[in-house]
Parts: sequence; C-alpha cells; structure tokens
Amino acid sequence: MTRAQPSKDPDARTGADAGEKRTSLVDDAYAAMRAAIRNASFAPGYQASEQEIALRLGMSRTPVHEAAIRLQEDGLVRVLPRKGILILALAPDDMREIYDVVIAMDGRAAELVAALPEPERLAAAQALDAHTDAMADAHAGGDLPAWGQADGAFHAALIEHARNGRMSRIVQAINDQSHRARMLTLNLRRALDASIAEHRRIARAIRAADPVEALDAARQHRIRARDELLPLLNSYGLKHL
Repeated sequence: MTRAQPSKDPDARTGADAGEKRTSLVDDAYAAMRAAIRNASFAPGYQASEQEIALRLGMSRTPVHEAAIRLQEDGLVRVLPRKGILILALAPDDMREIYDVVIAMDGRAAELVAALPEPERLAAAQALDAHTDAMADAHAGGDLPAWGQADGAFHAALIEHARNGRMSRIVQAINDQSHRARMLTLNLRRALDASIAEHRRIARAIRAADPVEALDAARQHRIRARDELLPLLNSYGLKHL
C-alpha cells in the first residue's frame, strides 16, 4: 500500500501561513485596544474611525475592525456603521450590575477552591497569600497603582484556581469593564486595609478546606467593596467612567 504523502502544494502552504498571520494580527490588535481601553488611553466616550484607531496603534485597519467586533462582544466598545468605534462608558448602575455578578462568582470560586484536593488547595492559598502580601507592601509604601494591580491579581488567581473556563471568561469581560472605575476611585477609598484583612480570611478558609467559610468570606468582601464604591461614585458625581 502506498502511503499518502503530505501535500507540497505551495499555494496551500501559503494560504495556511496567511491565515495564521491574519489571526495573529487580530489577536495583537485586540490586545492593544483592550490595554488602551483599560488604561484610559482610549477614554470613555472616545469615538474614532477604524483608520484613526489603526494609525494610533500602528496597525492596519482590517485587524482593528475584527478586534473591535470582539471587543463589542466584551461590552467595551460599540461598532457604529459608517461612524467608527465608540469606547463605552460605565454608569453607577452598570457598576451595580457588575458587582451583582462578581459577588456570586467570587463566592462560588472560593467555595470550589476550598473543596480541591490538599495539594491544589494549598497551592492556591499560597498564591493568594502572595498577592495579599504584595497588596500590604504597596499599601505600606503608599503605592496605589501597585495595590490595585495586586488586588486584581488576587481575584484573578481565585477564579483561575476554581478551574471553570466559563466562569473565567465571564469574569475577565466584566473586570475589563470595571477596571477604570476601580482605578479611578482608589484615591477616594478609605478601607484598603480592610481588603487586605478580608483577602487573608478567604485564603485561611481555603487552606482549612472550609468551603462554607470561603464562600461567605468572598461574598462579604465583595459586598463591602460594592457598598463602599457605589456611594463614592454618587457623592462625587461620577456619572460616566
């Protein structure tokens, strides 16, 4: 029997290479636009043509167009036919909805992690403690951006160790939406030390294999953060973020 030989058709190989390159360019454009939205280089309410955004990013228009469609699914932009791309703003009501989701997600994630077998559970608790230590160091040094970064890393690690892909995708999307609000209000918040203590409570419950305590600790932490943040947005008249 004659064994089939791999295709040596140069057109087929060229087509595959072109497809891989296109995917890579779209991924690059998505990452660049997402980062620009998160750090407010593309501020809420900013609207521009695909060509203008492509020029700002040093990219071509086609991958920017395809990346914008993905970002629209994430709730970060709106693609306006013949008018370009609009960076969406958040209102306090949006933040309330986001917290409704993260309260439930973080609680369930903590519950799942606390029920893991011992090696995985202890590794998760160690990772959470490391991020909390980084928060404490940043707080002691008055470095608010570093505190915010470590805080975000803690919650990302909690979701990651829960090993639920759908949960991870949902949380990533809403974290991207809420990141600007969290960073904008860091200078206004007064209970950063409370967050550190609450994170330690979550990690202790996970280390002790106590899903009920872990769920309650994670929920109460997010509820307190919500009850601190939303009044700040209202009292300072922050209607759009």
